[in-house]
Amino acid sequence: MESKTKNRKTREVIAGMVERSFKGVNLAAGEDAVCELKEGWFNAAYNVRLSDGREVILKIAPPGDAEILTYEKDIMTTEVDSMRLVFQNPAIPVPEIYYFDTARDLCDSDYFFMEKLTGDNLEHVKESYPLEIQAHIDRQIGAIVREINNYTGKFFGYDGNSDLRGDTWKEAFNKICDSVIEDGLRKNADFGVDVDEIREGILKHAPALESVVVPQMVHWDAWNLNFFVKDGEITCLLDFERVLWGDPLMEAQFKMIDMGGGTESLKGYEKTTFTHEEEERCHLYTLHLALVMKTEDYYRHYDTDEVANMGMMLLKQSLGWLQEN
Repeated sequence: MESKTKNRKTREVIAGMVERSFKGVNLAAGEDAVCELKEGWFNAAYNVRLSDGREVILKIAPPGDAEILTYEKDIMTTEVDSMRLVFQNPAIPVPEIYYFDTARDLCDSDYFFMEKLTGDNLEHVKESYPLEIQAHIDRQIGAIVREINNYTGKFFGYDGNSDLRGDTWKEAFNKICDSVIEDGLRKNADFGVDVDEIREGILKHAPALESVVVPQMVHWDAWNLNFFVKDGEITCLLDFERVLWGDPLMEAQFKMIDMGGGTESLKGYEKTTFTHEEEERCHLYTLHLALVMKTEDYYRHYDTDEVANMGMMLLKQSLGWLQEN
């Protein structure tokens, strides 16, 4: 995926980053020692081979002058802190963070090196597995996400942006949604409906948020593209940069498209039934996701309309439910 936020670096710059991060170890010889990973939509990422034979992953934040959404402030720090926290839990397969550099002298933005775990991207290989193995993988995902949600925080909202926090989840979520809408308005984004309709839909169902009283860690981005698998077992979960403290029902596994309640991932999570209030929250969170997907396209300038089109579809579906119920 091509995006304006990807902060690509030359081999020479990456060599200097390696020397700082791995004392006494250099970048390996050969042009193939640095290989860009192109799956991501936000950061630049590379597979890097070191002179001692190890392969590690380098992730580089967008440049300081890049236009980003309000909630994306300091999300690399959020990612590193979150991964270091859950790394202590063997039930959550995340890479070890080797080095996090915020000096911005060798590189004009933050970057970190992390462990390269084994496995293939689940999005690419899932259908090659028999159906019973696919179901087993999905149940593993549900169990891993549940483990993440067991971590609790001191506030609702985002670590990297104190303006998007609240003493209650209702307060924080309203701020978060408003920030995405305002980000879109700054770019004259076309949401397909008047923004007043969107705000009215959120306001109508906001009382359903009041029952969320404990801030829990939400990965928010636990889609198949961020899982790796080997021999039918999940080996890695990546991209903790969008972690926030809120309601576990914000997780990808609970989006509106899964509201049938019978998915294998929900079985692994051990939640397959929903009250009407929980359904309200799930549709609110799907609307929020749709707003993010539609708005970020105006900031990233993707080379495809896939994200924007999916966002528009989810927006119409979720807002329609909120208006009718």
